[in-house]
Amino acid sequence: MPKHVAVIMDGNRRWAKNRGLPVALGYEAGIRSVRKLVELCGNWGINALTLFAFSSENWSRPKVEVDILMGLFEKMLKSELETLASAGIRLSIIGDSSKLPKSLQDLIEKAVKTTEENSRLHLLVAVNYSGQYDVVQACQTIAQKVKDGIIEPEDISSFLVEQELQTNCTDFPCPDLLIRTSGELRLSNFLLWQLAYTELYFSNAQWPDFGEAEFSETLCSFQQRQRRYGGQDS
Repeated sequence: MPKHVAVIMDGNRRWAKNRGLPVALGYEAGIRSVRKLVELCGNWGINALTLFAFSSENWSRPKVEVDILMGLFEKMLKSELETLASAGIRLSIIGDSSKLPKSLQDLIEKAVKTTEENSRLHLLVAVNYSGQYDVVQACQTIAQKVKDGIIEPEDISSFLVEQELQTNCTDFPCPDLLIRTSGELRLSNFLLWQLAYTELYFSNAQWPDFGEAEFSETLCSFQQRQRRYGGQDS
C-alpha cells in the first residue's frame, strides 16, 4: 500500500451539469466520495491522505460558487468533526487559511486541535493552496535563517527545503501516489516539489463517481509498478 495518497478531486461541476443539476449538488455529491475515500484509507492502512479542495486560483470562479464551496466546507467540518475524532483521524490544513471566512478559520482551528493526537490516518486538506507559493514560502523562510546567521548558504539542501514545505506536518510529506479524476492530465499547481517521484494515476471517472471500485483499481495499478526514483531499469 502507498503510505501517502494525494488526490485532485476534479469533475464535480461537470457531474452536476451532465445531470442537469445545480453546481452545489455536484459538490455535495463529491463530499460523499470524500467520506468514502477517507474511510477506505483508514481501513486499508494508508497513513496519509491529501485532498486538493480549493486552489489559490479558484478565487477567480464566480462568487456564488466560491461561497457555495466555503459553506460546504464549513458544513462538512461541523458535521464530521466528531466522526473524525472518534475514528482516530488527524486533520491538518495546508494553504493560506488567512483568506478564508473568519467563521471557517475558527472551525478549522478547533478541528485541527481536537484531532491533533490522532494517528490512524492523517488527513491533509489543501485550501487556498498553491504549489509554487509553497516552494516560495519555504525559500523565504530559509533565506531569513541565512540572514539571521542560523544557517550558512552551503547548508541549504533538498532536505532542508522539504522541512519548510507545508506538508512537513506529516510523517510522509511526499505522496507515493497521486490520483486525478475526470480525465484531466495535469498537476494544476499542486504539491509541485513533493510530487517529484510520485506515481501518477489519471482516472476518467468524475469525482462524485470515484468510489471503492475505482480506488481499488488505482491501488492495483500502483502495486504493479516498479518505482526506480531515477535509477536504472532492472
